[in-house]
Amino acid sequence: MTQHQRLLIIDFGSQVTQLIARRLRELSVYCEIHPYQQVDDAFLAEFAPKAIILSGGPDSVTRIGSPRPPKSVFTLGVPVLGICYGQQVMMQELGGLVETGHGTAEFGRAYVTPAADRLPLLDGWFNGADGREQVWMSHGDHVSRIAPGFQVFGTSPGAPFAITADPSRNFFAVQFHPEVHHTPNGAKLYENFVRLAGFTGDWTMASYKDEAIARIREQVGDKQVICGLSGGVDSSVAAVLIHEAIGDQLTCVFVDHGLLRLNEAEEVVTMFRDNYNIPLIHADEADLFLGELDGVSDPETKRKIIGRLFIDVFQKYASQIDGAEFLAQGTLYPDVIESVSFSGGPSVTIKSHHNVGGLPEKMGLKLVEPLRELFKDEVRALGRELRLPEKFIGRHPFPGPGLAIRCPGEITREKLEILRRADAVYIDQIRRHGLYDDIWQAFAAILPMRTVGVMGDGRTYDFALALRAVTSVDGMTADYYPFTHEFLGETSTRIINEVRGINRVFYDCTSKPPGTIELE
Repeated sequence: MTQHQRLLIIDFGSQVTQLIARRLRELSVYCEIHPYQQVDDAFLAEFAPKAIILSGGPDSVTRIGSPRPPKSVFTLGVPVLGICYGQQVMMQELGGLVETGHGTAEFGRAYVTPAADRLPLLDGWFNGADGREQVWMSHGDHVSRIAPGFQVFGTSPGAPFAITADPSRNFFAVQFHPEVHHTPNGAKLYENFVRLAGFTGDWTMASYKDEAIARIREQVGDKQVICGLSGGVDSSVAAVLIHEAIGDQLTCVFVDHGLLRLNEAEEVVTMFRDNYNIPLIHADEADLFLGELDGVSDPETKRKIIGRLFIDVFQKYASQIDGAEFLAQGTLYPDVIESVSFSGGPSVTIKSHHNVGGLPEKMGLKLVEPLRELFKDEVRALGRELRLPEKFIGRHPFPGPGLAIRCPGEITREKLEILRRADAVYIDQIRRHGLYDDIWQAFAAILPMRTVGVMGDGRTYDFALALRAVTSVDGMTADYYPFTHEFLGETSTRIINEVRGINRVFYDCTSKPPGTIELE
């Protein structure tokens, strides 16, 4: 466990609990999310939080058996902030009352007005012309009587106790969600809370890098480590960090499955061999993967084939490394959080990753996961500390199955080659227009259809191409990027003129939900 000042987030099952952690990490505060039933007196004593946040959740505190934090949360003497369900459970546990109904449910945008005295938690709030603050509500129950010692500091039409606090004990409670985008001044509330709790902002990637290197050296000793390198941000940062720690005790295995983008294999291999001198095995297994995918059109079958072959190939090359006892993975903190749901069991919503499932058990290796405390943006910051080239740090996410899921229907070498060239033109257009860093992910997909066209004086019957670009924070939700019609027209013209085999281009303007980011 890290030795930084620590803030504990007790999770009651909110869909946006991760956003709380992200807001705090942005303030250079180290925090961890733990499901409520994992938090008992012994846990609190070991974790020694400097402050605690109680998250929202879908349950009702009026229900017998609903989730509760341990009573010692309120006797530790540290600041506590309750959010939505967290506010209600705080009130209920400390002598207040929560009720259901009575026309006080609120879902969506609401406006809070100040009440009573000023509260340091709300410094920077209520400064607008109308004296109100926009917030995001999502509650059916409401606090009908605040606990002894609390005062009201903000109200909304559906929540007469929208903001309450007992300043003498540093207990704060809000009915809304300050972590979401629709509470514009929410980040300021978190900033005030950690200031009141005495956090000094000691969580930086510079310090994390040094600590992680020391931990890797202690864990690995003089043993060998193998790392599956995809060329993405996570595996690249993990590889460079481990190499700084143990040098040539690390060997990377780059599995080229023939489903990569244009020149991608060469770029990844060149970067690592020329810049880092990391021992690297380039496993060119395109014929194997494409052979087994021949004639397969079902998306889930594609994923299973690729996942199985990846494990087999990786195991084959890893067995050639004498004395390998550790497997390095680019596991991130969201993967750790999502591996256990707030109800304490495995989450049913977690997607499997091609480079994680089954490898440790099949190969008998111990895991090295130096990024498991980090969010994606922190991994990018760590990559800059490690001086990785910016073109790798800022890369858009690329799926493990690669172009296989951007090629709906059967996969052929012809379609893959057309797709690679069309995708390269599309990304080049985005970079030329200075839009790459504004977009979370952008790619082309070749559709399982041919359309009639006219080029010159001749008839064509070629593939149609779909272009996709989305904005997002974490990939869990996304909105399509609003390109101008001029950009789309220029890009379509370039693709059709420069890529033989495409005669029609579509732009996908579906958000997530209801769609997904990838087509398959």
